[in-house]
Amino acid sequence: MPAAPTPRQLETTVRKALDRLPIVDLHTHLFDPALDSMLLWGIDELITYHYLVAEVFRARPDLDYGTYWAMKKTDQADLIWQELFVKRSPVSEACRGILTVMHALGLETRVKDLKAARKYFARQTVRGYVDSVFKIANIDKVYMTNDPMDPQEGPQWLKGFDRDPRFLGVLRLDSVVMGWPDGAARLRALGYEADDGLTGRTFDAMRRYLNDWCERLAARYMAISLPPTFAYPDVHSPVTELMTKAVFPVARERGIPVAMMIGVKKLVNPALRLAGDSLGRSDIDTVERLANDFPDVRFLITMLARENAHELCIAARKFKNIQPFGCWWFLNNPSLILEITRMRFETLGLSFVPQHSDCRVLDQLIYKWQHSRALIAKVLAEKYADLGAAGWVPTARDIERDLRQLLTYAP
Repeated sequence: MPAAPTPRQLETTVRKALDRLPIVDLHTHLFDPALDSMLLWGIDELITYHYLVAEVFRARPDLDYGTYWAMKKTDQADLIWQELFVKRSPVSEACRGILTVMHALGLETRVKDLKAARKYFARQTVRGYVDSVFKIANIDKVYMTNDPMDPQEGPQWLKGFDRDPRFLGVLRLDSVVMGWPDGAARLRALGYEADDGLTGRTFDAMRRYLNDWCERLAARYMAISLPPTFAYPDVHSPVTELMTKAVFPVARERGIPVAMMIGVKKLVNPALRLAGDSLGRSDIDTVERLANDFPDVRFLITMLARENAHELCIAARKFKNIQPFGCWWFLNNPSLILEITRMRFETLGLSFVPQHSDCRVLDQLIYKWQHSRALIAKVLAEKYADLGAAGWVPTARDIERDLRQLLTYAP
């Protein structure tokens, strides 16, 4: 019998197989290139992303919020570059991500300014650059986040456009569900006769809206971000009532999942805008009760607080209609990804989605997946080494099969 491969050999084998695999990214905030300016890309969008905005105010506590927001985007990017990449070593994960993208594109990273990078991006076209990024990141498809109530996006869908088949539709629910009764007014503006109160007419209007737009988007699932205070049952909560009496019934009828991203506390510091959100621990009992009471609805669940990660693993062991996915937002750091991915393999085997990019800027696909591939390969190789020590040595075919199951999930 040949000797079992060493952990290092296994990690190399897994990494090579993973690098060859075109990945399906389950959750992004990207847009079909036909939507033009809604698809963010390029060096200035990368560097002014909200992760780095929050970080630059750590580096420059004397910087006035209003002063920063009054700057042109290029001036904001120049400021961030000087403070986080020139005056300091860019050790944070958000900063390292920028360098990973630049390096993958053949751009110098240890530079004093962004002139060369801007010249490079000025030569790109949207569709040509999408092709380049998908090739570099080895991405097969991405799931978008589509909001028909967005005044820029909604009219584009109503008008229609030639879709890029790599960008899959997802119906985002936040605008219609959160902050009720604002959603009622938005429904009426689109021709759905909803009352401000949670009446039968309101639920009928909501279900028609969801069905119509799932059809128009060819939505593969519906998605919503929820605060840590989200609870079920809660007859006094419009969010809970709309989810249980409209969203879940439509998901059941259409045979599509509902993705619930739970734990975000919006704008704890409003002066930071998108960078001002925080997190809180959520109640796993709510997830378990929903899974129990709606057994024929599939739930894609990711939770923002580290403390919830273990609870979610155990909940998923008890309910087959719970699918944990990704290391979301504040958990998308290498130390936490390693911890959570190990926990999931040990608890759930291969029945979870280890990562999604959550990208808002196209270029982030490059670094999010380069970094995640390395981390997933490391943990999976450890698990294969454990199997080898027990006499079960994985073949190359085993490894490729397992990786496809983990990273090409199709709701």
